[in-house]
Amino acid sequence: METTALEIHDLTVAFSRKPVLWNVDAKLPAGKLIGIIGPNGAGKSTLIKAIMGIVPLSSGYVKIFGQELNAVRRRVSYVPQRESVDWDFPVSVMDVTLMGRYAHVGMFKKLRKADYDIAYDALRKMGMEAFANRQIAQLSGGQQQRTFLARALAQQADLYLMDEPFAGVDAATEKAVITLLREMTEQGKTVIVVHHNLQSAAQYFDCLLLLNTRLIACGPVADVFTPENLQDTYGGKLTLLTDVANLMRKENYPVREAQLQKE
Repeated sequence: METTALEIHDLTVAFSRKPVLWNVDAKLPAGKLIGIIGPNGAGKSTLIKAIMGIVPLSSGYVKIFGQELNAVRRRVSYVPQRESVDWDFPVSVMDVTLMGRYAHVGMFKKLRKADYDIAYDALRKMGMEAFANRQIAQLSGGQQQRTFLARALAQQADLYLMDEPFAGVDAATEKAVITLLREMTEQGKTVIVVHHNLQSAAQYFDCLLLLNTRLIACGPVADVFTPENLQDTYGGKLTLLTDVANLMRKENYPVREAQLQKE
């Protein structure tokens, strides 16, 4: 029986009485790579922040592995948008990565050798071990994103929420990240990613959540990545939809299962 990693029920978030998310209802399965897609201003980042308790809910609730966030916070890792971080703060790559361990040891307790080993292994997986002592301000955008992901890995969570992890990174970093995310789900982790590239969405993810203030569709890529759902999600963004419609008319868009068989 498939377990539910995340349950969102009647979730509404409003700023200045204007709904940003409206009555969102969804159940997301554990052990899957899940994409949240929708136009700018659709509430994608707000949904992630609402799940993490960063923004208040106007109504509804969120359950993670059947429990409230505070009961399972150690099991949840959040990777915010890179633009939201002060990259001039004087810390090293290793310092940032070690932050992932504080969920386990406590904020004011001394880190053990095992924590440093876990952090170094996370840097190695992201190809950043040679930069361990480098100040984060000296990194490229792609290197900063890899450092963020190394911190998430070091937390050894069960659910990962990532807000635009592919934004502003080079092709090599994007490929390295998606390979890592697939490996994580194969190990039973659940990874939920805010994503903006429709053409790669069908290739990257097992499931998709289509959002535009309200929930348009949620489920396996083959079921929900349809012209009708995309039209409902993106409305009049015809330039964007033309490319996707052409892609889908060929009926050969690369769903993840087919892509993995080639690899």
